[in-house]
Amino acid sequence: MKELKVTPIKNGTVIDHITPGHALKVLHVLKIPESTVSVVSILMNVNGKKGKKDIVKVENRELDPKEVNKIALLAPKATINIIRDYEVVKKYSVQLPTEVIGLIKCSNPTCISNAREPVESRFHVISRDPPRIRCYYCEREPDDITVGII
Repeated sequence: MKELKVTPIKNGTVIDHITPGHALKVLHVLKIPESTVSVVSILMNVNGKKGKKDIVKVENRELDPKEVNKIALLAPKATINIIRDYEVVKKYSVQLPTEVIGLIKCSNPTCISNAREPVESRFHVISRDPPRIRCYYCEREPDDITVGII
C-alpha cells in the first residue's frame, strides 16, 4: 500500500495537534493565503497517537505572539514547532494568557469595545480547555470564539 507523505520544510513553522477540523480556521486567523506567498501544507483528520488531529505547515514564516494566542483560542492543545535548516529548533505548547486583549471582537453590538470609543476589546479567560472567555466590559460570553477573532 502506498503512503502519501508531506515533504519536510527547510524553514518555517509547523502547527501540530490542532483540534480536528480547525486547520482552515487557523489559516483564516493567520490571514493565509492573503498574507503569504509561501508554501502551506494542510493535513486534516490525521491519525496521531492521541487520536485525530490537524496539522498546518507554513514555509518561511514564524508566528508572532498574537498569532500564537489566536491559535490557542482555536486549538488549546496545539504545539508550535519552529524549523530551521530542516531541524526543529524550538517546540512549545500554546498557552492562553489570563486576558486576551485586542484579538477578539465582542459579540455584543452595544458593548463599549464596539463603539467609536478608543477602547480595545478585552476578555478574561474563564476556561482554557475548552476555551471560554468573558468580555471585561459587558461580561458577555461568546457562544463561538472563532467567529470573533480579529
